[in-house]
Amino acid sequence: MSIVTEVTEDQEESLFEAPPMAEQERMVEAILFATTEPITTRELEARMPHGCDAAEALVYLRKRYEGRGVQVMKVGDAWAIRTAADLGFLMQKETVETRKLSRAAIETLAIIAYHQPVTRAEIEEIRGVSVSRGTVDQLLELEWIRFGRRKMTPGRPVTFVVTQSFLDHFGLENARDLPGLKELRAAGLLENRPPPGTLPGPETDTEEESEEGQSELFED
Repeated sequence: MSIVTEVTEDQEESLFEAPPMAEQERMVEAILFATTEPITTRELEARMPHGCDAAEALVYLRKRYEGRGVQVMKVGDAWAIRTAADLGFLMQKETVETRKLSRAAIETLAIIAYHQPVTRAEIEEIRGVSVSRGTVDQLLELEWIRFGRRKMTPGRPVTFVVTQSFLDHFGLENARDLPGLKELRAAGLLENRPPPGTLPGPETDTEEESEEGQSELFED
């Protein structure tokens, strides 16, 4: 005589009971420590045992790292362990790699960050000068901008937006954390341009700009 045992939903769930939250926190810490690129909560949970709550574990982990030499940072919709911003100078000797950007590239990048999604025509209207292909290609190669959705306007022009790599490089959670336009101009990253439709003067937007038009601000 065989006996059939019915397994209820509660019993089935108990078979896959998640580890204690302290253990989940340790798992998240280990994954973030070993991952070079920011990782989303969904990706974290895919690596963890069934039933884990990566989002809750991140709350505890982030709090535990407050004030430490490294911090748990949100980068866009992902997470990463990064050196505390005020200690970045300690890493310069080992990691500095100067990437000189032309003045045109810096201004174009700033406009995309503040006005995304934005088309090439809109960038040119804001800057008051045309944008060369080389400027956009340079930013695409750095993976600081990417193509966005096409606008529902005549010609369906493509738009540009900043990437997660851009946010990660500058330690930003999202583009809303960028400094104001006044701060950018004070830092020399934006120049006051003549209104659209007026002559821009002798300055041209080319990749052959002089060393004076380049910046060493963007460093790894």
